[in-house]
Amino acid sequence: MSERGVYGIYCDRLYDGMNRLISDSGWRSNQIVLNCRVLLAGFMTGVPTAMGIQNLQVGRGRPEWDVTPPPPPDPNTTTKLEDAAPFVIPRASLTFQFLDASDAIVAGATNRLQIVAVLGLNQPSPATSPPFPLREFGLFGQLNGQPFMINCIRHPLIEKSGAVSLERRVRLVF
Repeated sequence: MSERGVYGIYCDRLYDGMNRLISDSGWRSNQIVLNCRVLLAGFMTGVPTAMGIQNLQVGRGRPEWDVTPPPPPDPNTTTKLEDAAPFVIPRASLTFQFLDASDAIVAGATNRLQIVAVLGLNQPSPATSPPFPLREFGLFGQLNGQPFMINCIRHPLIEKSGAVSLERRVRLVF
């Protein structure tokens, strides 16, 4: 186990319609929330309704975060995104990869997991619509039929138009 305990990082990359890299955020920390630990405890005790990562949600956050940087999510009380109607990328559209200590993809289970989500062209809105403002995201599992937030990040505004795709990589270390 890492000396840091459970932690997560993420990286966002925007690509144009010809799959050319437009921007790369670099790796940044995200906040693992208390519910992640509750979900892990459910797995350890064999709770039959504890389910792993079910989706990644992206949200608009709050427009005032563009002027004043958002406060980091409180790991003890944050259970959902600020956006009441986030865009949801379901589990079937996520790529899960185990990583070794040097971040190479490996076949067997390790304590390092990478989740790759892509908001493709025309997602979450068509190219003819105004850009979708992204300021937050979170991974969600499920416990007793209820969504359980695993991690949360609030970040500078990304204006996601339908003409670009966004690749979000999240790494969790247990």
